[in-house]
Amino acid sequence: MNKKVFAAATLAVFASAAHAQSSVTLYGLIDAGFTYVNHAGAQGKSLYQYGDGVAQASRWGLRGTEDLGNGLKALFTLENGFNSGTGALGQGSSLFGRQAYVGLSQNGIGTLTFGRQYSFSTDFLGGVYSNGSQTVAGNYGYHINDVDQLTSSRVSNAVKFTSANFAGLTFGGMYGFSNQAGAFAGAPGATGSSSVYSFGVNYANGPFGIGAAYTDIRYPGSASPTTFSTTLANSAISGTAKDLSTVGVGTKYSIGAATMWALWTHTNIEQITGHMTTFNAYEAGGKYAFTPALTGALGYTYMQSKDQTNGHWNQIDASVDYALSKRTDVYLLGVYQAAAGTTSKNTGLQAQIGSSTSSFLPVAGASTQLAVRAGLRHKF
Repeated sequence: MNKKVFAAATLAVFASAAHAQSSVTLYGLIDAGFTYVNHAGAQGKSLYQYGDGVAQASRWGLRGTEDLGNGLKALFTLENGFNSGTGALGQGSSLFGRQAYVGLSQNGIGTLTFGRQYSFSTDFLGGVYSNGSQTVAGNYGYHINDVDQLTSSRVSNAVKFTSANFAGLTFGGMYGFSNQAGAFAGAPGATGSSSVYSFGVNYANGPFGIGAAYTDIRYPGSASPTTFSTTLANSAISGTAKDLSTVGVGTKYSIGAATMWALWTHTNIEQITGHMTTFNAYEAGGKYAFTPALTGALGYTYMQSKDQTNGHWNQIDASVDYALSKRTDVYLLGVYQAAAGTTSKNTGLQAQIGSSTSSFLPVAGASTQLAVRAGLRHKF
């Protein structure tokens, strides 16, 4: 009897220890609100609509780790995107279209992961030094169709290494396989033939941070689920693109309750026919925490395209965000965009989201658009 009691107690101890070494977390957020837009649709009328995922896209996910001993951990992330207004799946109706990867992490060295993951243009630039990430401007604050991969650059079939933090310095590289025979570097024509490589470096020390990243996507239109929205309203990326390459540098600095940032990106899109489209984007912004709960922000973006004809976009976003708690906030956002040049018209603010451009684009020939949004965001 004593042996049985001892054995049961021993098993209970080991079970408790094993449980303490592993963890799985359910997390997510829902961003919902109402948006007004002028010059919208084919008739150029005012649009009042329910808007989902502006400050941040709505999502839920599972994240887990297992302690393997001696500083080594196994980890995974499965993340789903959805529309809170309709309940529909995002990212081409993929179950875990936002992220789906597994990997190993070693203290003092870094993390190696396998699966669908963000490029370093998103990790080290868009997620740190942009108007879209620093304020509730969110998806309205990123550049047209996310052409420079700052927010939705998700790479399938990817192997990714991100270093540990060395006195503020982190760096990494990744490669996304085409998974097509004879097309290691990517080839056109078949779903899944797109290949990607990306590199990045970031330094953050106290109030100062600076980062740089480069991402190259071969035949981006062939990726499935899509890597990014491949068709601009102005047809700058019509048909099948042979190569998209983008490089950028961002920085930010905090002084007390104030934070300022700046970002530059340069993107080339080469068509199979040899035609090249170039985008340059420059942005700067700042925010100030008037109280621990109340923050105001202002951002400016200038974007230019060069191809057979030229386009220019000037955009200003202003916002106020009030935290009701650590997990729930309400915000008011205004965005104004002015376009010039033949290719820049009919682009519209919604083209920066890429999910429902048909309902948000301005009337033919319109060169300005204003969007005002009131939103509620809850994180769990």
